Amino acid sequence: MAAAPPTTLEVTGLSTTLFTRGGELKAVDGLSLAVDKGETVALVGESGCGKSLTALSIMRLLPDPPARIVAGAVRLGGRDLVALSERAMREVRGREIGMIFQDPLSSLNPVATIGRQIAEVLTAHTGLGRTRARDRSLELLEQVGMPDAARRLDAYPHQLSGGMCQRVMIAMAIACNPSVLIADEPTTALDVTVQAQVLTLLKRLQAEQHMAIIFITHDLGVVAETARRVVVMYAGRKVEEADVDDLFERPLHPYTAGLIAATPVPGAERARRLADIPGTVPPLGSLPAGCAFADRCPRVMPRCRREKPQLTSPAPGRLVACFAAEKVPG
Repeated sequence: MAAAPPTTLEVTGLSTTLFTRGGELKAVDGLSLAVDKGETVALVGESGCGKSLTALSIMRLLPDPPARIVAGAVRLGGRDLVALSERAMREVRGREIGMIFQDPLSSLNPVATIGRQIAEVLTAHTGLGRTRARDRSLELLEQVGMPDAARRLDAYPHQLSGGMCQRVMIAMAIACNPSVLIADEPTTALDVTVQAQVLTLLKRLQAEQHMAIIFITHDLGVVAETARRVVVMYAGRKVEEADVDDLFERPLHPYTAGLIAATPVPGAERARRLADIPGTVPPLGSLPAGCAFADRCPRVMPRCRREKPQLTSPAPGRLVACFAAEKVPG
């Protein structure tokens, strides 16, 4: 039997709290996940479920105050990133963990050329001189499929399309060959054709560089194309985890089932009516005493309103936090 690939990044019991005038808000509540070399793990859920806050917590990019990691560990290469000094963490960002942010236009510096911004990543982490960094920046733009890459080096972000700006962000994220890439909604603002191009590009780069990828999205259609395992989040907590095929074939949590029912099926012979999940994710300051999904759940029981369900493993390779799913029929 072949040995399992080594775990690249391991998050254990991660809890991030927002300290506000209105009280303490649990933005990320006891989250654990692991991603192996060359693997893609998707974090999915509606807006407000804590996906992006999880990514920013891993990168330690949340401002303190008001945000603070109050428990847990993020281990990369034998080190706990939570315990590192800010100076040491700056060395990790960009070099060992790359990140693609949601909105490339707001993430890029509007008054610096594309070539300069990529070169800054290289000079900060690799010590390359100006000329070599510019040459490498051109190589990276060509690697991510930028049209007319040499001319784009001296362009400013506003002179590029959304898809081109996203390619620039990807080039910056992979510039130092990181072992982990966090992609936070990298296709949300793009049209369908460009989305497909970006997903294809990320798959190719992962195959070439053997990166572990954490892919954050609300689009389960994208998850089906990219991920091997899926972590479903709701109100800051993990409510289900499974291999992607198992998740789509038999979702155990009612929230997961609702997300799948609301996802169009490409190539379906007959269009099916898409379901919706009534209500919205509760605000962090108004979470119920029991299950946070209880008010929206079609399978709610009295117990759900009194107790918070904990993660259990009702079947091999499955984790779910739901009283109704504690026993899965064979």
